[in-house]
Amino acid sequence: MGGRGTREDDEVVGAPGMELLADADRAESWFLVVDGTPQSHVDLSNPGHLDFSYVRRIAHAADLVAPAREPVDALHLGAGALTLARYIAHTRPGSRQRAVDVNAPLVELVRRRLPWDRRAQLRVGIGDAREWIAARHDASADLIVSDVFAGARTPARLTSVEFYAEAARVLRPGGLLAVNVGDGGALAHTRGQVATVREVLPHVALSAEPGVLRGRRFGNLVLTASHGPLPVDELSRRAHRDPEMARLLSGGELDRFASGRGPVRDTGAVDSPAPPDGVF
Repeated sequence: MGGRGTREDDEVVGAPGMELLADADRAESWFLVVDGTPQSHVDLSNPGHLDFSYVRRIAHAADLVAPAREPVDALHLGAGALTLARYIAHTRPGSRQRAVDVNAPLVELVRRRLPWDRRAQLRVGIGDAREWIAARHDASADLIVSDVFAGARTPARLTSVEFYAEAARVLRPGGLLAVNVGDGGALAHTRGQVATVREVLPHVALSAEPGVLRGRRFGNLVLTASHGPLPVDELSRRAHRDPEMARLLSGGELDRFASGRGPVRDTGAVDSPAPPDGVF
């Protein structure tokens, strides 16, 4: 979620609640806006360009899940404009990728107006993300990206131990799970998500811009998790060197952040917080 200027004269309305806005600062680049929330940014001429800072932090996990240029098997829960899938196809040729989104008109809009390189081994389906991940084979993915929002909120059913257990089952021993979390204020939802993910994946790190971590504004936090140790030093270095500098919490620092929070199960799960009016 984020963005810069747009060229309204080039606006393309694809379906109720969805629109594509041309990026005034980059040729062949577009913002996908859903229900008033900037959801994705795509540079059709350069898939290696990532405009949103939280997307770059998810890309750090994609960069580190295997040696550079080595193909991976990646699953994307929440297709959006397929920004990360395009990035992985560009940086790791030959990767096998599958994406799912419940919003069929959105997927059709992206297929029609923001076509991707047909040489990429990328399949996009329509369906519920939780049901879809439950149908995947054990230990079949090197990378799982969970970036599902209904408007500006993640549905409750994608925030529970039961959901993350399915992702952990599908993840290979050396694979990484990256989760986009929207939150603000005291970050109660994020603290609960840290505890929840840790129930099934013991190695977890959290990155966000300092203003978000301090509760000064609403924003995106990225959870990275794995069955085995994470490359926390390199993740931290990349977050710190990003144009929009971020901090990485892990180990004891993350313990203190999530202190007192228990895991969230289906019976008590709620949607992620709605952003304050005017955030976007």
